Amino acid sequence: MRDTYFGARLRDENTINVCVFSNYQKPIDSPINLIINETKYQALTISRQSFLNGLVIFECKTKEPIVLGNSYSVVIKDYGITPLIVEDALNFPNFDRLYYYNGNDLGFTYNKNETTFKLWAPLASKVVILIRKESSETFKTFPLKRGKNGVYSLTLKGDFDGYKYRYRVTNNGISVISTDPYGKASTANGKDSVVIDFNKTKIDLNNGKLPHLLRYSDAIIYELSIRDFTIDDSTNIINKGKYLGLVEKNTKTNGNNPCGFDYLKDLGITHIQVLPIFDFKTTDELNIKNTYNWGYDPQQYFVPEGSYSTNPNDPYSRIIELKTMISELHKVGIKVNMDVVFNHVYEEQFSSFEKIVPGYYFRKRKNGTLSNGSYCGNDLDTKRPMVRKLIIDACKFWMEEYGIDGYRFDLMGIIDIETMRQVLSTCRAIRPDCMIYGEGWDMNTELLNSEKTTIYNSFKTPDFAFFNDTFRDIVRGKNEGNDGGYFLGDTSYREGFKFSFLGSSLNYCYSPRFLSVNQSINYAECHDNRTLYDRILACFGNNIKDEDIFDTIKAINAIIAFSYGISFYHAGQEIGLSKNGCDNSYNKGDEINKFNWKIFDKRQELVSYFKSILNFKNKIFKYNLIKNEEIEKNVDFIDLSNGGVLIYINLNSHEYENIIIAINPTFNSIPITLEDYYRVVVANAGANLNSSIYTRSFILGPHELNVLMKKKVED
Repeated sequence: MRDTYFGARLRDENTINVCVFSNYQKPIDSPINLIINETKYQALTISRQSFLNGLVIFECKTKEPIVLGNSYSVVIKDYGITPLIVEDALNFPNFDRLYYYNGNDLGFTYNKNETTFKLWAPLASKVVILIRKESSETFKTFPLKRGKNGVYSLTLKGDFDGYKYRYRVTNNGISVISTDPYGKASTANGKDSVVIDFNKTKIDLNNGKLPHLLRYSDAIIYELSIRDFTIDDSTNIINKGKYLGLVEKNTKTNGNNPCGFDYLKDLGITHIQVLPIFDFKTTDELNIKNTYNWGYDPQQYFVPEGSYSTNPNDPYSRIIELKTMISELHKVGIKVNMDVVFNHVYEEQFSSFEKIVPGYYFRKRKNGTLSNGSYCGNDLDTKRPMVRKLIIDACKFWMEEYGIDGYRFDLMGIIDIETMRQVLSTCRAIRPDCMIYGEGWDMNTELLNSEKTTIYNSFKTPDFAFFNDTFRDIVRGKNEGNDGGYFLGDTSYREGFKFSFLGSSLNYCYSPRFLSVNQSINYAECHDNRTLYDRILACFGNNIKDEDIFDTIKAINAIIAFSYGISFYHAGQEIGLSKNGCDNSYNKGDEINKFNWKIFDKRQELVSYFKSILNFKNKIFKYNLIKNEEIEKNVDFIDLSNGGVLIYINLNSHEYENIIIAINPTFNSIPITLEDYYRVVVANAGANLNSSIYTRSFILGPHELNVLMKKKVED
């Protein structure tokens, strides 16, 4: 009927609200009927009516409870027919109990004789699979059967290796096409999910070649993007910007220096942290030269990103090539941490989650609008049992199938603590020394503050590590503005620096942020900050000399290695790469984001320095002191003139009894006289454990960090 709006919504198992907005009043004797599965009619009883400016709401009661999985419509004579919206069933008190599915077989389960498909779609009245051979353009359709907990399933006999498939899911009378949210393989750009035989992807991941991580604070993490690290033209890497390009051997820069994999394996790092490698949306996998994104826009949580593969349309290519990359890194003892984005998806309304179970996966405010703590338009509702299960299942899958060693959680503060605890216990059952860490920022999402996995709740989460923005801000200056921190010459930060050096875990001038140093990720640059080089330049302007910039970078890189906590570096930080002042360059392209190997060739002194301090950390600065009481007892600070500082560390069980770190963050030299002779093992040229230079009086140059050691006297 014209000039009429007519809708129906389920309110509880026996109550339906029917809303009519019309110029025509419903006749008193006109019944409201419920149609069940398009054949059965049931008269509804009107229990109450409400009127407001032409809108009439009829509260109707059913004779029998509404059962999800059936198709329901409401019909009123002269007004027409409308599907019953059942999304509010998601909030019924018993929904999670009735519809939580704890099986491990969502997605497809393949063998050569048959393939079983399972999809969790508790609100759906119908699910159909559309499936076709790789060579065919025509889909065949098969209905799935609804089972317990709202899971639809189908077993097809025969060998379906390589078959492409999608689902047609009917919710609230509307049918939509979707890929499989638990799909493990895909064609380019997530167009189709694909059945594959994972036995064909078996590769020795060399997990047995990896050293055991005794504690987080022994880790040295090097963050990179698969694309950025190898895309530059000034190397002979063949597979530029690809999984395979990262592990090509015997590659050189135009300046004949080792690059790529050969550079990484000799660097001294324990882990690489790769920017997202699950399938993301806004890079066109078939047109990568004209599209760019870091990947913080998830599309498929169980499928590797195709733009990093040599053949995005071959579903096997991305899987085998990623496994090859991880295997080669493991072979040389480098672990791989995966950057995961479980706080939001690219577009909520077009995601497979919203298509298949509308209204379930995304966190909402009290007024029904989407929570937007991620500033991406949607927050995943991690307290929902099946959302929590998805996150846990994904982490388990990547660890078991691909050999991932740990996870960096993007905007971890948006995820509830209980979900993170279950992720940790699941991952540690597979890999006891896995790392779980992330951004603990307190974002404005619809979670109680006490439930968020934030730095402020670090005392509730002793096994998680957090990016320590206090360390970053004190060492190089706050993220906003251009003011410098302690190592950029603002010596008013000296006491704060001491607090940061101690892993922000001791009650020294500030209240502790963490229970232990194993929770503190010490960093000065990451992918979405201004680079350290750009930060220094912004602070001092163009008048600062390159020599002073490089000396400051050296000193900051050294203090990250030598401070208590987890050492974290962004690729290119060691050689002072610039992004032309840009910070969040997630879509700015290769010229801004690439690892510039031409500059690498020019700054080999910085490369040598960086390698030497990481080698020194691995041999000497794996502190045997990690308990707060041990650190407090064995670390002392002595203030120097002009804002410098000496740090005395007593290494009781080491062959060297005392270590002194001398720091000068200023533009002026500082004369230093010690009580005894010490051997200089780190100076402006780098670390040298075989140094024979002993001194008790020396001049500490501008922006310089020295380390001196005193050998233990044998009894």
